[in-house]
Amino acid sequence: MVKENSILLVDEEEELLGALEIHLERNGYEVLKADSGKTALDAVNKFSPALVISKASFPDMSGADLLKNARNINPDIEVILISDERDTSSKADCLALDVSDFLYKPISSEVLKVAIQRAFNRRQERIKIRDYERKLEAARKTNLNAQQFFDEMPCYISIQDRNFRITRTNKWFKKDFGDQLGARCYSGYKHRTEPCRPCPVMKTFKDGQYYQTEEVVTSKRGEQFNIFTWTAPIYDSKGEIREVMEMSTNITQIRKLQDNLTSLGLMIGSMSHGVRGMLMGLDGGIYSLESGLKKDDKNKMHDALEVVKDLSGRIKKMVIDILYYTKEREVNSVHTNADSFLKDVLKLVSPKAKKHNIELIYKSDNSTYHFEIDTETMSSALVNIIENSIDACLYDNSIKDKYYVELTLNGDKDNITLNVADNGVGMDQETRENIFSLFFSSKGHRGTGLGLFIANQIVEQHGGTIEVESNPGEGSNFKINIPRIISEESKK
Repeated sequence: MVKENSILLVDEEEELLGALEIHLERNGYEVLKADSGKTALDAVNKFSPALVISKASFPDMSGADLLKNARNINPDIEVILISDERDTSSKADCLALDVSDFLYKPISSEVLKVAIQRAFNRRQERIKIRDYERKLEAARKTNLNAQQFFDEMPCYISIQDRNFRITRTNKWFKKDFGDQLGARCYSGYKHRTEPCRPCPVMKTFKDGQYYQTEEVVTSKRGEQFNIFTWTAPIYDSKGEIREVMEMSTNITQIRKLQDNLTSLGLMIGSMSHGVRGMLMGLDGGIYSLESGLKKDDKNKMHDALEVVKDLSGRIKKMVIDILYYTKEREVNSVHTNADSFLKDVLKLVSPKAKKHNIELIYKSDNSTYHFEIDTETMSSALVNIIENSIDACLYDNSIKDKYYVELTLNGDKDNITLNVADNGVGMDQETRENIFSLFFSSKGHRGTGLGLFIANQIVEQHGGTIEVESNPGEGSNFKINIPRIISEESKK
């Protein structure tokens, strides 16, 4: 342990050592003595003095070697050399090793005082600089470790300011959503025109609490991910919330692996209100029909019958959707003429279109196209998609002069391509990204969130794909690609 006020005197003249010892002790220093280079190094090694005052050379060691070896033992030690003014070679060697000072005999007490004070100041500055460098290195390593931890966390992390602008992201976020630095969270990767409702980041800024949400987002490659998100505040030195950290875990696989029975329970719970409403409406329609029969009121009977037919059709469709969803089945494929098959599908949706004065248009570039499909399930899928387009026309508030749904058939040697286009209400990006998600519906209580989910499942089971192009107020186009021949793997 170094004693900060300790000085080692090294000289062969005992009288000089004694005089210096008395003078230094009188001034409060702890003094050690040595009479050669070797004994001096032994003392440095054993007692770790803060300062060495030594003659410039000894029979067993030069002053430069003494300084070098002493610094090897204690890097912070300071050395003042007592030199013969004529010994220029020893002085040059010691200057190269950063000696603190040179004193000349006879030694002035004032000069000695200044030299010692300067040596101790040099020592303290060296220690401060080394400690500062050590702290900088520790901080650098801490920041490096923190950055590595931040990047390697197996989730998506973004830091956002009060304007929802992204100021920092980890590598997993960059990998799936891009850098997004400076972009607003809700537009950068959630593809909305305004903050989410409810927005967990906004809530955290407001009260500093942690909040959680679950939502669907789209990666830069177009993949849809179910994510579970929670937020945490980041405080500044004044204790005010400076930013909010949003951490999201990809739970897509968890959602895909959910048990069908569990999903069915959720579905039934979410549809119970709609089912109850349809049954009550059906009771009302039957009552009106009975009343019309008793009074022989044909208009009342006709209106009641329309209500009963509409509600029974909706109940039938819901039951078919539930049965398809809960029953795993293999593809029962047959070679089918695409033109004839599509015309039969249009017959199923034609009554609904006519009732609401929506024109059904069918176009084909070749009536001889054949493909291999399960006609029952594919018919159900296309009916769901076409009826969704009809509903989009019904829900349009812009009141166009004419509404239509157009089905187009195209093909090549490998695939059949079907386009279902409408000029209805259209969809924003959030709706487009979620439209094939289970239980997602943009129709309020009139939708179950099953129809398009099942349609997509059926097309994928055939080895096909569905792409959607749509903008609010501009209608929608569903592009369905189906292989002409179903692979053996898809049939299982």
